[in-house]
Order: sequence, then structure tokens, then C-alpha cells
Amino acid sequence: MTDYALIKAQAEAIIETEPHYVAALSNISALIYESLDRLNWAGFYLMDRGSLLVGPFQGKTACIRIEIGKGVCGTAVKEEKIQRVADVHAFPGHIACDSASNSEIVLPVRSSGRIVGVLDIDSPELSRFSEEDEKGLADLVNCIGDKVDFDGLRG
Repeated sequence: MTDYALIKAQAEAIIETEPHYVAALSNISALIYESLDRLNWAGFYLMDRGSLLVGPFQGKTACIRIEIGKGVCGTAVKEEKIQRVADVHAFPGHIACDSASNSEIVLPVRSSGRIVGVLDIDSPELSRFSEEDEKGLADLVNCIGDKVDFDGLRG
């Protein structure tokens, strides 16, 4: 069982040390990757000129830019809601950045009333993410949106 309260407390300490989005999200992606088991990618895509641009992450080389409405990440932004996908191969329009990924959860990050990016986590295991994961990660993403300094993000 993942201790999401501890992860959130550690993320808050990271943000308090340096709230700039690059520094904070770099360390938070490492925190997630180290704290959750059975992952092959954890990181952020950030809004940039109307699409998602890869941001700080842990894992293999990633897709660089994702259009809104495309793949799981782009769908999360377009629908403005969490996407928890048990089998990415059954998701219409899934973008396979890593062919080893089988399940995924993507959570929109909102700051000052707008979506500034998404937290994207992939697993090689089917149905890896539970309702408990979704709730814990949603609390984390809300903290990120409230406390990270996204000034300077091109949006």
C-alpha cells in the first residue's frame, strides 16, 4: 500500500525549498518514480503554445510534444479530467512512446484556474492503477497546482 500522505508531505518540502516549476517537478517526478512500484515512466508534460511539451520526468526517452485531444495525455487536457487506463492498447488513439507500457494514469495539473500540464505515469503491468492511486495522486496534483510557481510557463 502506497503512503500517499508521506509522498505529498515530501513533495511539499521539495516545493518549499524551490517552487520554480522545473526544479520542483524534476524532484517530484523522481519522488514518484522511487515511491511507487511497477512503473516505467513518471513525469510531467507542460502546456506550451497550445500543446503538451515533455517536462521533467524519470524513465526512458519520451514523446516530445503531444497535441491536445491526442493520446491519453492530450485527452486528459481536452476533457479536463483524470484518465486511468487499465490497458493502453485498447485506448483509441493511444500514443506508444514506450512499447513496454500497458497501463497509464494521467492527471491534469491546474494552477490559477487553468491547466498548466499533466502528471503522466506509465506501468508495464495491465490494470496497475487503482482508485486509491487515483485519489492519492489527485491530492498530490492539487498540491502541485496550488504551490508550484508556474510563472514563465509559455502555456
